[in-house]
Amino acid sequence: APLSSVGSLRKELADSLSACRVLVVGAGGIGCELLKNLVLTGFKNIEVIDLDTIDVSNLNRQFLFQKKHVGKSKAQVAKESVLQFCPTANITAYHDSIMNTFGISSLLWSWSYRQLNLFILAAARNHVNRMCLAADIPLIESGTAGYLGQVTVIKKGLTECYECQPKPTQKTFPGCTIRNTPSEPIHCIVWAKYLFNQLFGEEDADQEVSPDTADPELSWNPADTEARATASDQDGDIKRVSTKDWARSTGYDAVKLFNKLFKDDIQYLLTMDKLWKKRKAPLPLDWLEIQKLVHSSQREVTGTGLKDQQVLGVAGYSQLFSRSVETLRSMLADKGDGAELVWDKDDPPAMDFVTAAANLRMHIFSMNMKSRFDIKSMAGNIIPAIATTNAVIAGLIVLEALKILSGDVEQCRTIFLNKQPNPRKKLLVPCALDPPSANCYVCASKPEVTVKLNVHKTLVLALQDKILKEKFGMVAPDVQIEDGKGTILISSEEGETEANNSKFLSDFGIRHGSRLQVDDFLQDYTLLVNVIHCEDLEKDVEFEVVGDAPDKAPTPPSAQEDKNVANGNKDSAEPSTSSKAPAEQDDVLIVDSDEEEPSSSTMDVRMDSGGHKRKLHDAETGEASAKRQRLDQPSAADEDDDDIIALD
Repeated sequence: APLSSVGSLRKELADSLSACRVLVVGAGGIGCELLKNLVLTGFKNIEVIDLDTIDVSNLNRQFLFQKKHVGKSKAQVAKESVLQFCPTANITAYHDSIMNTFGISSLLWSWSYRQLNLFILAAARNHVNRMCLAADIPLIESGTAGYLGQVTVIKKGLTECYECQPKPTQKTFPGCTIRNTPSEPIHCIVWAKYLFNQLFGEEDADQEVSPDTADPELSWNPADTEARATASDQDGDIKRVSTKDWARSTGYDAVKLFNKLFKDDIQYLLTMDKLWKKRKAPLPLDWLEIQKLVHSSQREVTGTGLKDQQVLGVAGYSQLFSRSVETLRSMLADKGDGAELVWDKDDPPAMDFVTAAANLRMHIFSMNMKSRFDIKSMAGNIIPAIATTNAVIAGLIVLEALKILSGDVEQCRTIFLNKQPNPRKKLLVPCALDPPSANCYVCASKPEVTVKLNVHKTLVLALQDKILKEKFGMVAPDVQIEDGKGTILISSEEGETEANNSKFLSDFGIRHGSRLQVDDFLQDYTLLVNVIHCEDLEKDVEFEVVGDAPDKAPTPPSAQEDKNVANGNKDSAEPSTSSKAPAEQDDVLIVDSDEEEPSSSTMDVRMDSGGHKRKLHDAETGEASAKRQRLDQPSAADEDDDDIIALD
């Protein structure tokens, strides 16, 4: 008998789509395309979560949003827009962080009692990866960087998890981090490059440098966030002008530029008091005060060797800023009205400007300033967000989801979207999913890692924040010393072990060969940490992860640039692999079905990390107020192979 169908899908599959539940994490570039694809494919029950609010720079590619939506919750507006062309869909929107809304307990509950079938992620990837492993739910993850993109599937026990392979350092950062809360030198360098374009080059709404009043961290109330975002358009009779127009009106006066950028804007940031509750507040600079240092010969120069390798003091960089502004103003005037300059790291005036502006901002935010040589090496090209790339990747996500829901997880693939066709004239390159890494410190049967540090100089607080939370992505770690007494070193319960924070590890008998059992009940994750005492670590290095635990990303091959996929924007995600995902025999996603498919571990097309973050940057760190009991996975989890989690 012929198979019955609904549209282009088998009836059984169509019924599965309308019955299953999908959680989409992220409603940005990929998320907007994906939500549209999901409802038009036949998915009916969708939950979407995103902490971010809509910025005007999103409107060129996140098509579910319009100008009237600026400042509103991305998740809520995406829901409302989708319901306009698919009113029968059942969509729940959360303006929140995945860290707050979906802990492991709620995820297991959703999986067992609400049939959560699909998880699609765009942020907090480490956290969600661990939740999915604990709940044994397949996960689809994706990312884009300019014209490059990638989609992969993660399934416990069958494929690599998201953390099996190390991720390169994030290349791009959320706008609110660049504009409001820089914490690393690269944030200040990116800000300085944005500033160059705003003053002398082609202005771009994505490269705003003024304080971001719509920073989602400022308010959990969507109405307050929206009001803050639109306040700049409601200033009565005040005429809003662009940064370049204002600079021109001053004749590119270096003193006025300096005081606006490094004094007035910083003082305005200080009024956003919520930003500084857990951060060190910035310190504004005043031109006249700095000139006193210049005239009193208190300029500080550190470093030896070539001039480019020296680090000037604040006074020196203020003078360099003034000279470079004057030079660039003259260059712009020589080009005539309407002309623009293009930033080039090999153009001395442009490099001087970025070096000075970046270092002054570093000083304001209490960072060690960098030499011109260091800044030049760190200042790379900024990868644009391409709407069509997001659309292609969102389509591939749905195709992988259909495979999983069809029960053909083994047919799932990691798919790479390249900028140029490969030797076989393919833009889409499928790779077989890799098996789990036996040495992964997350998905191994008994996760274990070795850390080299100086037990006499490492504080308990540094172990908690820099090693367990920042390096190993934990949220609320509890640490017990395996000393035969079960000494509790760190507790996630507030106030229980805070007195230990200012003590050194050696104060608790921790020495070479000590073992620490670390539990994060919010992630249902246990890690055994072996301590190696070392007194000759490199300068400024507090600890090293040694052995098989991934602590450095592999060097990407230089020969095949078109396959080197990197996550370069907020809409993107890093790659992960999962294998138990279903695919139909005639699925169009199998691009090279007539040839042997290479393993993703042997391909030179691996996605770099990207942002959310993270840090999010994405919200991959957080505080837990109470210790949670470990949850056992429900037995139903082992009986239903149709559950999926997809990462956006």
